[in-house]
Amino acid sequence: RTFRLAPSGRPEADQALAEAWADAIRRLAAPHAPGAIYGCLPRPCQVMVLLNPQSGSGQALHLFRTQVQPMLTEANIAFSVFITEKHNHAWELVRKENLATWDALVTMAGDGLLYEVINGLMERPDWETASQKPLCILPAGSGNALAASLSYYATKTCLVKEELLTSCTFFLCKGLHAPLDIVSLCTASGRRLFSFLSFSWGFVSDVDITSERYRKLGSARFTLGTLQHLTTLRVYKGRLSYLPAEEPSSRSSQGEQSSLVAQHASPVALCNGQSVSSRPQQGSVLEDSLLVPFDQPLPKDWVAVAEEEFVSIVCIYQSHLGTDLILAPSAKLYDDAIHLFYLTAGVSRMAMIRFLMALEKGTHLTLNCPYLHYVPVKAFRLEPLMLKGHMTVDGEVLACEPVQGQIHRRLCRIISGS
Repeated sequence: RTFRLAPSGRPEADQALAEAWADAIRRLAAPHAPGAIYGCLPRPCQVMVLLNPQSGSGQALHLFRTQVQPMLTEANIAFSVFITEKHNHAWELVRKENLATWDALVTMAGDGLLYEVINGLMERPDWETASQKPLCILPAGSGNALAASLSYYATKTCLVKEELLTSCTFFLCKGLHAPLDIVSLCTASGRRLFSFLSFSWGFVSDVDITSERYRKLGSARFTLGTLQHLTTLRVYKGRLSYLPAEEPSSRSSQGEQSSLVAQHASPVALCNGQSVSSRPQQGSVLEDSLLVPFDQPLPKDWVAVAEEEFVSIVCIYQSHLGTDLILAPSAKLYDDAIHLFYLTAGVSRMAMIRFLMALEKGTHLTLNCPYLHYVPVKAFRLEPLMLKGHMTVDGEVLACEPVQGQIHRRLCRIISGS
C-alpha cells in the first residue's frame, strides 16, 4: 500500500512534510527493546551492494534491477553495486575497502557471500568497529537460510523466491538493524573462521556440497541431492563434545531430558574461573575464552557424547537450514546459543525421510526418534576419527579435520524485521 501526500502547491513544504511523516513512521515502527538493542539506518543513506551474478540459478543481477532497485529508489537509499568475479572476491574487497563511505553492507546472493563479507570484516585491523557496520542479505541463492530465518523471526511465516526477496528488501528499506551472534571456529590445522549460520558434518554437508552440480535447479538441487544420499546412508566416526548453554534441558526427539547433559551444566558466564565478556576490548584480538588447544583435555564442565558413530552433525545458530527447512524453530538472532543437532548411527531411511519432511514445519523433535538428539550449547569440539565426508561452514566446504567453536554474543549487526 502506498501513502501519498495531497499537494498544497508548495513543493518544498510538501517535500518537508512528506519526509517528516516518513521519519515518524520509521521511528514508531522501530521496536522498543531494553538496552537499545535495535538501531536504524540514517536517511538518506548509502549502501554497498555486493552481488554474485552466478549465485543460485544465475538471476541475481536481473532480480536486483527489476525488484530491488525500484524499492531502494523509493526509500531514498543510494547504492553502489560491486559485481563479484571470483571466489572470495568479497572477502578481499571488504578487508581492504574504506567502509566509512557506506552506512550498510548488502549482499545479493546466497549465504556464502555474506560468509565472505563477515570473514573479511574480521580480518581488518579495525575489526571491532567494522564488525558493527550493519549487514543485509538479499536472497538470490539456492539455500537462502539466513534470509528465511529473518523473515520467520518477523512474520512466523515461511516465504520463498520472489516473496522472500521482497520481504528482505523491505527490511532494508525500513532500515532496522539488530545484533547478530557469530561463532568463531578453529581447526586443528590453524585456520580461524567466523560463521553466522551453521557448521555441519555428514549427511547434511554431503547433500549441500555434492548437489552443487545441480546449481541451475535452484533450491530443487537439495531435493535431488537428498534422494541420492538416502540410497546409501553413510556413517561417520568421531568424538563430539560440548559445553551446555544452560541447566540440563536438552531434549531427544521424545521431548525428554537427555541423559547426555545430566549434572554437567555450569554457569555460562564463566570458563575456568574467568568471566566471558560479550564484546572484546578496543584494540584487542577476539579471544575464544571457552576453548582450549586441541592437544589439551577439555574442561570438566564439558560433556562428551557417548556415541562415536554419526549420520549427521549440525551446529546451527539461526532457525532455518534452508528456505523451507526449519531445523531450530526456537533460535533467535542473538540468543547466545549454538543449537546442536546430531543423528546417531542406526537411523533407518524411512526415519530419515520422516525427519526431513518434518523440517518443513519444524516439528522434527516430536517424531519420537531415538537417534535424533538436540542440545543448546555455548561451545563444541568435533574430532573425526576418519577423514571422510564433507564439512561445511555456512554452506562453504571445509577440509575434514578436528574443529571447535564457540558463540560470540552480538558480535555483528544485521538488517532485520521488527
